[in-house]
Amino acid sequence: MIAVVYSGSRYANWKLAEKGKIISEFRTPGINPFFSDESHITQFLNKNAQLINNAEKINWVYFFGAGASSKERQEVVTNALASFFRFSKIVVEHDLKAAALATCGDEKGIIGILGSGSNAAYFDGKKICENNFGLGYILGDEGSGNWLGRRLLKSYLNDLMPAEFAEKFKKKYDLDRTQILDKVYRQEQPALFLSSFSDFLIENKSDPFIKKLTTDGFDLYFKTYIIPLKKQYPNCQIHMLGLLAVGFKEYLIEVAKNNNLEISSIIREPIYNLLKYYANKN
Repeated sequence: MIAVVYSGSRYANWKLAEKGKIISEFRTPGINPFFSDESHITQFLNKNAQLINNAEKINWVYFFGAGASSKERQEVVTNALASFFRFSKIVVEHDLKAAALATCGDEKGIIGILGSGSNAAYFDGKKICENNFGLGYILGDEGSGNWLGRRLLKSYLNDLMPAEFAEKFKKKYDLDRTQILDKVYRQEQPALFLSSFSDFLIENKSDPFIKKLTTDGFDLYFKTYIIPLKKQYPNCQIHMLGLLAVGFKEYLIEVAKNNNLEISSIIREPIYNLLKYYANKN
């Protein structure tokens, strides 16, 4: 049996399969080594009944996650998984590698993620090539759920949001200035709070205020991430992945065209393609 895991900061999707057949599939809170240490991850695993019931049957665990971008952070996840899945071989990779395998397989391509966070990279058919992107939720994440949430709240607190839409936002969340600033500056994992408005944004995507907010973010994303990569690798196709990429698909395509770019594929989650990829190798 194999376990394939794709984790953002908010959620992790798990698929347990044997000979290509899914035995169990479920969603858990996200595992991000930026925010969680080995002890926290291990405690979380030991509370999940489906994992406990199948742990000794699993031979391989393929984990792909946001934040698993360096050897040190990958080790945090590897050690936690290895202590729980004692009879398994563990593979831990960055979420960009998941996006690459799910969209390109073993072919070359430019990969972009627009989910809770944002990132992009060139995939040479075997590995993700290093770049200077991925600066995190404070210095980076242009166009992501975190970035959009930050600007949504800023416009609300500064009374720059259209009155009718501000009323809709207030009715939905009932957050005042003190509560928002407390969640951003004093409570743990503010990036999760900032990106938690993604579903609300998508639900209201026809609103002119949300369209401008989103297209401005996507334009900055393309100019920061994709255009520099396209200049380096002009013959490569562009593949996009993530909740925001799918939720605002028409805006993403529109902004890409405005930047003389063409997107070859847009998928929400890579996990089914990853499962198929690894099932064929086991």
